[in-house]
Amino acid sequence: MPIANFTIYLFTMFGIYALFAMSLNLQVGYAGLVNFGQVAFFALGAYTSALLVVKAGLPIAVGIIAGMLASGFFGCLLAWPTKSLKSDYWAITTLAAGEVIRLFALNEKWLTEGPFGVMNIPQPLEGLIDKYYNIFYFIFVLIVVAVVYMLLSMLTDSPFGRNLKAIRDAEDLSKSLGKNTQKIKVQVMAIGGLVAGLAGAIFAHYMVYISPENFRPLETFLIWGMIIVGGRANNRGAILGAVVIQTFYVSTRFVGNYVPIGSDLMSAARMIVIGLLMVSFLIFRPEGLLRERKKTYPDEV
Repeated sequence: MPIANFTIYLFTMFGIYALFAMSLNLQVGYAGLVNFGQVAFFALGAYTSALLVVKAGLPIAVGIIAGMLASGFFGCLLAWPTKSLKSDYWAITTLAAGEVIRLFALNEKWLTEGPFGVMNIPQPLEGLIDKYYNIFYFIFVLIVVAVVYMLLSMLTDSPFGRNLKAIRDAEDLSKSLGKNTQKIKVQVMAIGGLVAGLAGAIFAHYMVYISPENFRPLETFLIWGMIIVGGRANNRGAILGAVVIQTFYVSTRFVGNYVPIGSDLMSAARMIVIGLLMVSFLIFRPEGLLRERKKTYPDEV
């Protein structure tokens, strides 16, 4: 049934991009780090896992863990020399880093196969589950999203999460209270990288094929849209934003069947509408669909 298969595919992509959105939400929503190169972590997780499994013959679980570690290490590597930069310079640096990873994958043919990409990526338990594999993978992604959501919620509700919000709202005040804000920035970039790498690895094993075209700057733009629409500093908002933006982005591909316009024009119109949606939220509802939950403390008696 084509409709049922498409629905399962769409819900699976909801989960993958929810992970991706939560990784950026941790960095941007909670810590205030303007990251325009989040797709680099997504790509590193995908390529690391795919290459280790396809070319080195390692188990899929090892590939996924290695993809997470590679993305987390890249987060440390990126944040360490830039941790003292202001937000605008930080944004430029992360954007450039994302393009460096994509261009490396595009031009390095010996390892990444260049523009041809990595093909025939194995899927977990594909030999044991055949008929209902798409449903199995959706349930797998759903469990991963639930676990990551729980862990990130525990993290952001902890003293570490309060430090992140303090850096976002008043970094100088945090420094005056003895907080090592630069160390915290490195840590949150690494944690966000781990989650994005996990999303990338799951994406690679679901799609079976990846290429540099999957990791264009457009992906970071879409994730920012999910955070803006869903609500920053709110993991539920990041998930809701992923559902809204991904539904619109995927479903509008079928509009061409009913509207007599070319695919190129439809692609451009899709991005224009998403951009207008983001601007509308920034103007009329900057807190997003789900507002950040402000934690209150009882008054002292």
